[in-house]
Amino acid sequence: MITLRKAKEEDLAVIQQIGTITYGPTYGHLIGQEQVDFMLDKFYSIVALTQQLMEGHTFLIAQEGDKDLAFVSYSVEEHAKHLIVKLHKLYVLPEAHGKGLGKFLINEVRNKAIEAGAESLVLNVNRNNKAKDFYEKAGFIVKETVDIEIGNGFFMNDYVMALPIVPVNPT
Repeated sequence: MITLRKAKEEDLAVIQQIGTITYGPTYGHLIGQEQVDFMLDKFYSIVALTQQLMEGHTFLIAQEGDKDLAFVSYSVEEHAKHLIVKLHKLYVLPEAHGKGLGKFLINEVRNKAIEAGAESLVLNVNRNNKAKDFYEKAGFIVKETVDIEIGNGFFMNDYVMALPIVPVNPT
């Protein structure tokens, strides 16, 4: 049975481990090992993950028994007087692919967006990442194409995707 727990500071090493294991195979062929190493340091160091927690990112870890298999991170943000939920990260260990964890985590974040009263759930995905198809199947649509400079001459060449949130009307 898959269970979720909200990560605390002591869980950051687990998040770092899952991120490190999955990031290279996901992005190495798309952006090269040098940029993978740069991004792991920039976004998955314990210092960076601690900063993300302090900035209001919520991390949820999916586990089966006592084995941590996946995580997602998101935050609630206000943009142009509209509330959105930003999905920052979603990674599933290769050995857990096909168990429905990605869909489970997306649905959980979507539910959190509904609870927050957000108008949409948004994310960035590398333009060549096959996860784009996964997000489209979940109902996300491409809103724009962006190139984000992240340092050391590296860019994230992404699609910004959004899933409109239909408000739940109380009866």
